[in-house]
This record gives sequence, structure tokens and C-alpha cells, in this order.
Amino acid sequence: MGFADFLKNLKKDEKKSSQKDASNHWIKCPGCAALMYHKEVFSQSQVCPKCNYHFRISATHRIELLCDEGSFVEYDKTLKPIDPLKFVDKESYQQRIKKYESKTGRPSSVISGEASINNKTLQIVVFDFEFMGGSLGSVEGEKIVRSIDRAIAKKQALLIVSTSGGARMQESTYSLMQMAKTSAALNRLSKARLPFISLLTDPTFGGVSASFAFLGDIIIAEPGAMIGFAGARVIKQTIGADLPSNFQTAEFLLEHGLIDMVVPRKELKKTLSDIIGMLNPNYEMQPILDH
Repeated sequence: MGFADFLKNLKKDEKKSSQKDASNHWIKCPGCAALMYHKEVFSQSQVCPKCNYHFRISATHRIELLCDEGSFVEYDKTLKPIDPLKFVDKESYQQRIKKYESKTGRPSSVISGEASINNKTLQIVVFDFEFMGGSLGSVEGEKIVRSIDRAIAKKQALLIVSTSGGARMQESTYSLMQMAKTSAALNRLSKARLPFISLLTDPTFGGVSASFAFLGDIIIAEPGAMIGFAGARVIKQTIGADLPSNFQTAEFLLEHGLIDMVVPRKELKKTLSDIIGMLNPNYEMQPILDH
């Protein structure tokens, strides 16, 4: 074994060890610079107990926090993107999909299904930022539309949890058309007089924020979440002026009337169930059936 191979194996062993003992690792809070055990933060729904900084969390952890235990049933999990443009940059689109599928265990950046929140059933869509930055592609758009159709058929509320960098460039116009496709489907949900709650988490940008994310009957954001269309640097260069220090944060958007509420993570479950009950007064408990 050469020295290069030795170093490679050493790095692999260090990675395995770090993954195994992650709960005992120290982490530094980006909000207040406090040092804490990872398990201490994890036990607080990944919110800093000192300054309330909200760490980013995975899609599966999000579902665990919001949904009643054991109630979530996933739909359309076998839907996979195709490569109609045969797109290649540093690597092919097909290779990227395989890489992120191996990383996350799923073929798209959206998890969709049916669940209950404090015994109120609803359709839920959760974006996974770990899969290509939570980008919106044709499969993600189709999953959202199917969730809307199920909500209409079952007279349920719809919750979309957005965490995305925007449209998926590897699908070009196919991706951009998902903005119109999902918006049109939400219009059908509105005509059925069923509530759509949009939960914006860090980060929510691009084509996602320019379409369904800001079409909710109620738009909620987590504290400190960065939300917008283009990045602050691009906007600054475009308008040639300095921006406020809290520009594009959830609090800034609330102050300027772009969202309805900023809700701490620990209060989200109760807040969502209360809103569902208020906006859907004809709500009836329906059994969750396997798909």
C-alpha cells in the first residue's frame, strides 16, 4: 500500500468515525458563536438553546417534527426524472441524479404524502435541500400537482414546506414550466375552497419563491430563514445601493407585509393544526390509506 492509499483509507476511517460519534461532537452556533454538543441542539429540534438560531434540518427530520408519530404515508416515491435534453456540464444530468439518489436514498428533491398533524389529516410536500439544493424539476412539479389533486379529492388541506435554491437548470424550460403547472393546480385547490399553507424555511429562493411558495392562503416562515428570488449580491449590483443588514430574512419580509407569520420551530405543529382547523371548518377525519 502506497502513502497516497494510506491517506485515502485514513480519511475514510475518520469520516466513518465522525458519522458514528456525531452526537458527541461540538458544534458552533452561527448565531451566537456558542459551543455546544450536537446532541444538545438536536434535542431542541435543532434550535440553539442560547440564541434561538434555527439550524437547517433534513426533510425526514422535518416530517418527524411536524407529523403525528407513525401517521406519514409516502406517495409517488418511485417517480424519477428523465433527461430529455441530454444535459452535460461538469458531469451529465443522469450522473448527478444517480449521485444524489445514492446520497439521499430518493430520486427527487421532494417527499410527498399524507399525514396527520394533531389528528388533522392533510397532504404534505417537503423539499429536501440535500438533493441538488432542493431544486424544482419536472418530477417535483408532478408530485406537487398530484398532492393537490389528492387534497381536492379528499377535501383536505395542503402543506408545502419549501427549502430550495430554485428551478433546476439541467431541465431548462421543463423546470420553468413547473412554476406555471403548480400555480394552475393551486388555483383548482382555491376554487375547491381548501386551504394551502406555505411554510418557508432556510433557504427559499428562485423559481420556488416566484411560484407556489408565495401563493399560500397563509404564508409562514421559520425565524431567520433567508427568502427571496435573486441573491442579495445580485440585487445590490443591480440597484447600485446598499441593502439593510436583515434583508431577505423572514423578519424583514414580515415587517414589509410579504408573509403572514414567523413561527418558531417548536410552535409550528400546534400553529399548523390550529390554522387547518380554522381554514377548513368542514374538516372530517379520514383514514390514511396505503398507496
